[in-house]
Amino acid sequence: MLTLGFDTSNYATSLAVFDTDAKEVVCAKKKFLPVKEGQRGLRQSEALFHHTAALPGLLQELAGETPLARVAAIGVSEKPRPAEGSYMPCFLAGVNAASAAACVHGVPLVRTTHQQGHVAAALYASGRWQLFGTPALVFHISGGTTDLLLCNGVTVQQTLGTSLDLYAGQAVDRIGVKLGFPFPAGVYVSEQAALCKEKAHPKVSVHGLTCSLSGLENQCAKLLADGHDAPYVCKYCLLCVGETLVRMANNALVEHPGLPVVFAGGVMSSDLIRTYVTNRVPNAHFVPGKFASDNAIGISILAARECGAWPTTSM
Repeated sequence: MLTLGFDTSNYATSLAVFDTDAKEVVCAKKKFLPVKEGQRGLRQSEALFHHTAALPGLLQELAGETPLARVAAIGVSEKPRPAEGSYMPCFLAGVNAASAAACVHGVPLVRTTHQQGHVAAALYASGRWQLFGTPALVFHISGGTTDLLLCNGVTVQQTLGTSLDLYAGQAVDRIGVKLGFPFPAGVYVSEQAALCKEKAHPKVSVHGLTCSLSGLENQCAKLLADGHDAPYVCKYCLLCVGETLVRMANNALVEHPGLPVVFAGGVMSSDLIRTYVTNRVPNAHFVPGKFASDNAIGISILAARECGAWPTTSM
């Protein structure tokens, strides 16, 4: 059985196909939304336009590699989070395309959220599929969230902690754009950080399960003014994010001892953050970059789960 996922976030237009028999993602397509040089994102009207323009071409690419006639269910992220009032217009592009496709093909439409898609992709990519049925602490770290979630599988039971101001991805992107990199800047910041051999000592603001990241932008601006080069500043930036997550995670484990800690979201693609955190947080699980950044992989998996086609008891 094949399931098709749609995700139209504020960063990328994404499609994915999951094969429940092979238990793998057989095809995934993504196109980042174009952002003009020097800008730090898009207005919602612009994002909605670019998604609408990109979806037909991505579907054609997908159809050229995967027999879409075999799709038995379609999933779509309809809003950012599974919370009342959560809404962003850019998700309407995916909802409209997915709804039309489901109607034409006569297959079920599974509506879910962008955040749950991230969680599902991370749990799947961890290789510990039993996590779909057990409690876990899950970090969703991106340009729009710095959330610490208590989950049972992909069901978000409670948001335990978050940032009081800037999100981690916002901070990374702002610093990257300041250094002259395109938006989103995470990949370029990571590349620069890898060039730095000098030790950096992050200073962070964490109180219990909440954090503040607004000071990070000013700290990095001061480092540049003091003569530090781009690789050092990028390394310092990412280590500050890593140290913030370490403190939040270990504080949460005091209240929820023994739970696995799963890290999802685009910022978690950083090798530097992964190494830093896994050396300091017990039972930490990171995932490969394509499963961490915005994608429709988790949405296609959730469509299969909602139809009872994956995981199966034989697994």
